[in-house]
Amino acid sequence: MARLNKLRIGDMLVQKGLITEEQLAEVLVKQKETNTKFGEAVVALGFVTETDIIDVLTEQMGVEYVDVRRIKVDEEAVKLVKEDYMRKNSILPYAFDPLIPNVLKVAMADPMDIMIIDDISIMTNLQVDPVLSTKSQISVALDKLFGASQAMQAAEMYRKERARDREKAGVVVEDDTTKVSDDEIDNSPIVQLVRSILEQGVRRRASDIHIEALEFQVRVRFRIDGALVTIMTYEIELLSAIVARIKIIGGMDISEKRKPQDGRIAMTVDRRDYDVRVSILPTINGEKVVMRLTSKENLTRDKKNLGFAPQELEKFDRILKNPHGIILVTGPTGSGKSTTLYTALSELNTEDVNIITVEDPVEANMEGINQVHVNEKAGLTFAASLRSILRQDPDIIMIGEIRDGETADIAVKAAITGHLVVSTLHTNGTASTITRLEDMGIEDYLVGDSLVGVIAQRLVRRLCPDCKKEKIADDEEKKMLNYTEGGDLVIYEPVGCESCSNTGYRGRIGVYEIMPVTNALRVEIAKGARADQLKDIAIKEGMETLAMSAARLCRDGITSYKEALKIAYESE
Repeated sequence: MARLNKLRIGDMLVQKGLITEEQLAEVLVKQKETNTKFGEAVVALGFVTETDIIDVLTEQMGVEYVDVRRIKVDEEAVKLVKEDYMRKNSILPYAFDPLIPNVLKVAMADPMDIMIIDDISIMTNLQVDPVLSTKSQISVALDKLFGASQAMQAAEMYRKERARDREKAGVVVEDDTTKVSDDEIDNSPIVQLVRSILEQGVRRRASDIHIEALEFQVRVRFRIDGALVTIMTYEIELLSAIVARIKIIGGMDISEKRKPQDGRIAMTVDRRDYDVRVSILPTINGEKVVMRLTSKENLTRDKKNLGFAPQELEKFDRILKNPHGIILVTGPTGSGKSTTLYTALSELNTEDVNIITVEDPVEANMEGINQVHVNEKAGLTFAASLRSILRQDPDIIMIGEIRDGETADIAVKAAITGHLVVSTLHTNGTASTITRLEDMGIEDYLVGDSLVGVIAQRLVRRLCPDCKKEKIADDEEKKMLNYTEGGDLVIYEPVGCESCSNTGYRGRIGVYEIMPVTNALRVEIAKGARADQLKDIAIKEGMETLAMSAARLCRDGITSYKEALKIAYESE
C-alpha cells in the first residue's frame, strides 16, 4: 500500500511537469539507497521543493494541509499518543474536531499511511482525520512541546546516577573514566541531554547556543533572530558533565579547565549537515560554552534570497562581474557577512576558475573551492597563507577577514596584478571602509585603483506574517522613514503568536548599502577625500544608505519601525 502511494506521488509530479521520468527513476534509486520516503528523497535531490509536494498532495488527494508550527496544539490531544511513537512516525495529534464527536485531527508527514492511521485509532479509540504537515514542521512542534521536558528527564536521570555512584563509592566522582560500550555512551543521560540541546537549537533556528555557569544553576540560552532567549536551567552539578561531553565531541582537552579552548562538532539533524564551532571560556562560576551553529545550506543561499532590492541585486551582479580588484563586505559580527561572501563565491565558482580561500576558521566546506585554515601556532597566518596562495595560480582569492596592514597590502597587490579578491572588514559603512584601508597604511591611489565595490550590511528581524498589525505612522515616524508623499503611511508593528513564539518576529533579512567604486569616486579617493565626502558622492550616484534601505523595508511592511530605527541610529 505504502509503495503504491509513493509511486503515485512520483507520477503526479511527472504529470504536472515538475520532474521528468529520468528524475523519477533517479529518485526511486536514491529512496532505496537511503531508505527514506519518496517525498524526502525528491526534495533532498533538489528536483522539487517541500511546497511543490504539499501542493500536489493537497490538490490531487484532497488532503488538508496544516503547518503545525503555527497553530496552538491541544495538549489533551497530544497526551493520547506517546512521544517516542510520534517522533518515530512523524505524526502529531493536534486537535479534536469541533463539529464531529470522537474525531481526532492528526498531522502526518505521510497522511496516506493506513497502518499508522489504524494504529492511532486503536491507541486512542477515536476516529482519525489525517492532515498533511512536513516532517521538519512536526519535529519543530514536538521539540516545542517536549524538548524542555526531554532535557529535564535526561538531567534527572544523570542526577540519580550520580547519587547511586556516590552511594556505592562513598565519594564524589568527578569524571567517569571507566570504559563502557558505545551503546551505553549513546544512551547515557548526559549524551542525550547535550544531543537534545543541540537538536533543539537547530530546530528553533538558533544561531548560537549559550551554556552559562551561574552561581547556583546552569542556564541554557538560544540566540534566535539576534536576541537571546532563556530555554532552560539545570542544577549547577550538571555543568562539569555537560562541558566534558562537549569537549569530547568537539575534540578538546577535557582535563584542561583553566584555559579557553576552541573546538568543532559536525552533526546531522533532520538529514541536514551542521557545523558547530565551540568556544569554552573559564568564568568564576565554571566554564561557559558558546556554540555557533551553521549549515552549508544557509551559508550558500541563492542571491535572490539575501534580501536585495532589484536595483541592489543589479549592482551586486555588476560588482561580481569584475575580472580583478577587491570586493569588500563590511559590518559588525553577526551581520551576515559570511553568508554574502559565500553566496558571492558560489556564484563565481565555475570549472574554468581557480578559487582559493584563507579563513579562520573555515565556516563551510564548498565543493570545487580550495580552502585553507589559518593556523597561527604553526606560523600559517593570513599574510603567510596569502603569499603562498599567490604562487598557486589563483583567479579568485577569498580572505576571511583583513585584520592588519600586512594582509591589506598583499590583498591590494594581488588585486592590482590581475586577481579578484573578496574579503570582509569590520567597519560601519561603505565610505569608512576606504579610510580604514588608508589608516592601515595603504596609499590612497592604490586603494582607488584596487577597490571595485564595497557592500555594508546589517540584519533586521522580519515581522511575523501571521500576526503583524497595521498602524498609521505619526509625523515623527514619517520623517524618520523619509516619507515625503501626502496622506497616511501604513506601517506594521509586532504582536506575537504561536507561529513566532510570541515574539512578533520570524527570521531576519539583510539591509544593504552597496557602493560600486566609480571613476568619480576613484579620483576623490586618490586625492585623500574624507569618508563623508565619499559618501555624498556615492549618494549622488544613486547609492541607498543603510538607513534608507531599512526605512524602505519598514514602509514595505517587512520589518517594524523599531528595527529600522536601530539601523538609522547605528549608521548615522
